[in-house]
Amino acid sequence: MTVKERITVQVTDAPELNRYEARRADGELVGYTEYRRHDGTIMLAITVVPEELQNHGIGTALARFAIAEARKAGKRIEPVDPFIAGWLERHPEHAEMMHEKAIHLGEET
Repeated sequence: MTVKERITVQVTDAPELNRYEARRADGELVGYTEYRRHDGTIMLAITVVPEELQNHGIGTALARFAIAEARKAGKRIEPVDPFIAGWLERHPEHAEMMHEKAIHLGEET
């Protein structure tokens, strides 16, 4: 896999849509992560980034934002989304943010 140039995005919460959105400076939506808030957790359901924009750091920006939002709210992450689960597995420095019942990659359900 070749390393692609990062795309600079601004990530914000769109609570009316239950998702975090990544937008370019011109306002173009380039990705989002849908979530569901539960008692003490934020379940991250799916991350969507158009195929032609993948591997440019948009998913990482969304993951970092979701973790920061959970930390700020005193909640844990339940990563149902395979992208977020994989990202968290590759970034063990955020392990304390995973809900103790969260499924980890490679584990059977």
